[in-house]
Amino acid sequence: MSKLFTGLPAVANSTASLAGLWLLTRRLLTRRLLVRQFWARRLLVLVSLLLTTPLHAELLVFELRLKAHLFSPSTLYVPAGQKIKLVIYNEDPSPEEFESFALNREKVVLGHSKGVVFLGPIAAGQYSFSGEYNPNSARGVLIALSPADWAAYQAGPANTPAVAAPKRSAQGAADAY
Repeated sequence: MSKLFTGLPAVANSTASLAGLWLLTRRLLTRRLLVRQFWARRLLVLVSLLLTTPLHAELLVFELRLKAHLFSPSTLYVPAGQKIKLVIYNEDPSPEEFESFALNREKVVLGHSKGVVFLGPIAAGQYSFSGEYNPNSARGVLIALSPADWAAYQAGPANTPAVAAPKRSAQGAADAY
């Protein structure tokens, strides 16, 4: 007997021949389908990774410097409604603890090092902060500006919104919180 297809013996009965041809075709199509599904899944994963990567918003990074037990800048403007990363550089030899009850954050920053605090999204308003180890000198305020005020602030210092100064009492840090 001759072979009609590779691996499929030819038979005299045409019905059996058609059944064998159908089985062979089914096997080949099943293999092709599996291969296509394999690559389709890989392609789907790749496309989903590429599409989701740019959707992550970049964090805005703001810096505070602590030198001679003073925060610089003592007033820090940030946009309201966005997550931000606050990097605190301690240029003093002694450690200091960034503390803000209004922001519900504390971070000890060792001497000559830096610390990172993530905030937000926060509502528009004023949030006081201080250094716990030097509360009378290491003080400041973080002001979260609404989107319109933030756009005006970024346009230049002449367009800075009028924001009331933080309230400080003569008694020092005890009344700050």
